[in-house]
Amino acid sequence: MRALLEQKIIMNQKVAVGVVFVAAMFMSIMDATIVNVALPTIGRDFGVAPTAVDGIAISFLVSLAVFIPASGWLGDRFGGKRVLLSAIVVFTIASALCGLAWNLPALVLFRVLQGVGGGMLAPVGMAMLFRVFPPSERIRASAILTVPTALAPALGPVVGGLLVTSLSWRWVFYVNLPIGLAALIFGLLCLEPVVAESDPGRFDLPGFLLSGLGLGLLMYGASEGPNLGWGTPVILACLGVGAVLLAAMVVVELRAPAPMVRLRLLANRLFRSASTVMVLASVAFLGTLYAVSLYFQDARGLDALGAGLSVFPEALGVMAGSQLASRVLYRRLGPRRHLTLGLVGTGLSIGLLALLGPDTSLWWARLLLFSMGLSMAQVFVPCQTAAFATISREATGRASTLFNTFRQLGGAIGVAVLTTAIVLAGPTRLLDGHPVANLDAYRVAFLVAAAFCLIGVGAALTVRDTDAAETIPPRRAPRPRPEVPSPSGVRS
Repeated sequence: MRALLEQKIIMNQKVAVGVVFVAAMFMSIMDATIVNVALPTIGRDFGVAPTAVDGIAISFLVSLAVFIPASGWLGDRFGGKRVLLSAIVVFTIASALCGLAWNLPALVLFRVLQGVGGGMLAPVGMAMLFRVFPPSERIRASAILTVPTALAPALGPVVGGLLVTSLSWRWVFYVNLPIGLAALIFGLLCLEPVVAESDPGRFDLPGFLLSGLGLGLLMYGASEGPNLGWGTPVILACLGVGAVLLAAMVVVELRAPAPMVRLRLLANRLFRSASTVMVLASVAFLGTLYAVSLYFQDARGLDALGAGLSVFPEALGVMAGSQLASRVLYRRLGPRRHLTLGLVGTGLSIGLLALLGPDTSLWWARLLLFSMGLSMAQVFVPCQTAAFATISREATGRASTLFNTFRQLGGAIGVAVLTTAIVLAGPTRLLDGHPVANLDAYRVAFLVAAAFCLIGVGAALTVRDTDAAETIPPRRAPRPRPEVPSPSGVRS
């Protein structure tokens, strides 16, 4: 009876952690895309130039990068439940303050506060999820992780367009309040306190400052480089100083007895290979989502809502693909072939976007985006499942911090690289003396994204299925066929 009760508690924790984590991540990831739709309206409301509102998006991304490295230590020191719920509180309160902002500087300040909460959500929540799911069941946990990762970026522009058009730009922030409040109440009632797996040691202030400032400067430089120009002094300074700080961080953290960022985890072959795949896949995936949204609006003349609805099939593809991956393909193929299949399929889908002409039906583009999502699920699910297979329970929090840092950096690089490709190719050209959209610029961007997928194949081929053997569920044994009596009465 006692064993049955303990098993029920464990099962309930799987559900509880999954619900709170998905809600929190959905809120955080959607916030990064939903705000982009509202930026022109915010600029007009505050009476500032269109270029000035970029700080609303950039401040959130930079703040995320600064505080992600500290999340692993905080989770180990104060417990996952306490830190995760505190992050939800900070993010939700900051969302309310953003909606109440009276001018642009106040809004930027509150976006920084949002980033503080958002930076702790993903690493702490992922670590909690992988601690309640044993290795043999982590394929299910990875399928759960794909829900906010896939749905939120595609749903953000749709919801943002509806809210800005029907209500006010302030509602793109207020929409987080019911989600955050529901996740908080559910977590307080259902999550069990998580005891630290080991002593995290003292807070590594040098590691936090070097990693946070270095990542923050790199994120700012990568985000603003395409807009301001890669050769401008401020961008060169941010990228150069950021690189120097990160190099210093590597030296300091490798010598520290209790480092904030455990770089030695990258000596783990499977974790290193999976992290590399995740970076390259994030560059291609998130960069393409950004570029194709521009393509729908600037090259094909759709409004923001129409572009968001046209991108949405990608989310449907990922959700369908995650079920295919977790229920069928991972156990049949193993992570190495599964990742390779996903990257090739994603690269092919993105590459085919480059063949779209000015009169090509938009339904072909939507079909290719569905195919891209379906294929990308075959990357996200096995990558997240296999990455932590050989990571100890006590190191899961720090490994989750590294993994999410790489994913965040990959997304920023993807947007920067593809935007730069569009700018260099020229987003417009003259036709009979009038500027028109230059489809070749978008073709170049899509081909660049497809190339990153093919580079990722090389990293996927370094994964060994034997290293991730514990995460591969056994194939279901075929059901025994019932014996059928023969006419003579003898069973066959």
